[in-house]
Amino acid sequence: MQGGLRAVKARSQSPDPVSSCVDISNLEQKAIDFARRGEFSAAAKQVNEELAKLAPTNQGAWTRLARCNIELGLFDEANNALETVLQMNPQNTIARSLLQESIKRAIRLEPAEAPPKRKRAAATATARTKKSKPERVLAARGIGRAQFAALGQLEPAAAVDSLTPAIEPILVALNERGFADKVVEARNRAGHAGNVVFRRNTVQAGAPGHVYVFHYGGRWEPQLNIGLYAGEQWGRPAMRAGIGFNFTTAAADGDADTGPERVSQYFDRFQRLVSSEWKQLLTKWMAANAGFIQYGDRQPETAMLPADAVSWLINSASPAEHGWIFVGRWLFGDRGTDTETMEDPTRLTKWAEQAFTDLLPLWTSVYRGS
Repeated sequence: MQGGLRAVKARSQSPDPVSSCVDISNLEQKAIDFARRGEFSAAAKQVNEELAKLAPTNQGAWTRLARCNIELGLFDEANNALETVLQMNPQNTIARSLLQESIKRAIRLEPAEAPPKRKRAAATATARTKKSKPERVLAARGIGRAQFAALGQLEPAAAVDSLTPAIEPILVALNERGFADKVVEARNRAGHAGNVVFRRNTVQAGAPGHVYVFHYGGRWEPQLNIGLYAGEQWGRPAMRAGIGFNFTTAAADGDADTGPERVSQYFDRFQRLVSSEWKQLLTKWMAANAGFIQYGDRQPETAMLPADAVSWLINSASPAEHGWIFVGRWLFGDRGTDTETMEDPTRLTKWAEQAFTDLLPLWTSVYRGS
């Protein structure tokens, strides 16, 4: 008897397949009706949430849920819903488009840090001595989760557009630092025009999930380079600042016939300097400053000890075959302290400034051939 009662009770607690199908059908119709009316309210969000729970493979439910979250300003929830869709169907163009829109809106809404006010006298003196410096100081945002998400999910051109507002204020601030004047002076003495290290609208897209910028006129020189990498394509979100040598050519490159040869000459000087007076200095600097080398399309060589990394730079017999060689400081988005530095524009600017200031004597010696 007890067994029979337990069986009846179990049957009564089991979901009714017919009832579940009716619930899903009703919820689907309600969700579609909301969407047809262009209503992506909290009520529409609730309906699509319930539908997604009952039918977790229903891509339409997740997509409509994401749209509701976007309109409600819940961008993290929207991104999670859209990533669920894209895991089921990477070719879902609607979900991909909505994810890009969600990331763009999230970036636009991030609060910007107001630039520090300068004393009038100091500003006047600066204007007299550095007339070509940018007149408008941009509000800084830092590099956070939204920026790395944009880098990993958006098409290259869209990623550049989304990250430029976060990167350019850092570049403008670096132009005001002491090392920048020395770089400009060295280039002017060599007969190259330019009054700032970094110019506006120069952020470029590299491989998927990668953007970078280098000093003005430095395409075929030892580059003062800043780069960002997205975790989706590169394993971990990261940012670099240091000296890089780019041996590759593209159809749009000017001086493509002579440029790679110039880079090779600069790198040869670099190797000679690093093999002599800079060997110990660079090794110690890398050990103390989270310095790593990077080459080709590889991740930074974080497992390589500083002494081994310096030896690799010295003994690289065919550098042009790698296409790209870099040494400098790195920040990683999966390290708490590094994340805090990247999200704080003031700390991030100081971090990049320190990298370029420390490496400036080496860069200058390579650039001048001394």
